[in-house]
This record gives sequence, C-alpha cells and structure tokens, in this order.
Amino acid sequence: QVQLVESGGGLVQPGGSLRLSCAASGSIFSIYNMGWYRQAPGKQRELVATMTSGGSTNYADSVKGRFTISRDNAKNTVHLQMNSLKPEDTAVYYCRGYIVTQPQGPTYSYWGQGTQVTVSS
Repeated sequence: QVQLVESGGGLVQPGGSLRLSCAASGSIFSIYNMGWYRQAPGKQRELVATMTSGGSTNYADSVKGRFTISRDNAKNTVHLQMNSLKPEDTAVYYCRGYIVTQPQGPTYSYWGQGTQVTVSS
C-alpha cells in the first residue's frame, strides 16, 4: 500500500504565498516523477509542475516564475512553493507520484487526496 498525503493548503490574499508539501509512504521501492496538479471548479485537472528523480522540472506556463517545485528523494517528499498567488490559482491541488513498489516491478501512478488553495481578498 502506498499513500500520498498533501498539506499546506489554505486561504491567502492575492499576492501572497503558500507552500504545499506531499509525503509518500508505504511499500516504496523507488519514485520516478513526482508533481502537482490542480482542479478548479468546473474545469479539468491540469498539470502545475513536475520533477523527475534526477531534478528535471516542468511547469505550466501559467505558473512559471511564480511557483517552484522541489523534492527530497531521501524523504519521499515533494513541495510546491507558490508565490505571487492570483485568484485564478484557486483550486484543489493534488500530488502525484509514479512509484515502483518492488524491484523490477511495474510503475504505478498514485494520487493524494488533494488540498484546497483559495486565493481571495
């Protein structure tokens, strides 16, 4: 069993900052990509930022220069530092990890339960 648990969401004013964290636990052999996705009401879930185990990153154009993804491979955690937040960043943010649970085993995608981020004055 593998679990991803997010934390750090909340209510923030426009221009403010939040830091999201996600911790993976359970029967983990290795983790490849980890990342953040978000889903606003009435919209499809979209990629925010991802990072490979080697440190390569990918960001949505809408968050480039404002959000920074980081991860600690030893602790199986990934973080999202969000600065200069805008009302359009309001969404439920989900952590996702591509995880192998045993040597030479398949890679599965796991999702966290989501954390709400609301940007409003």
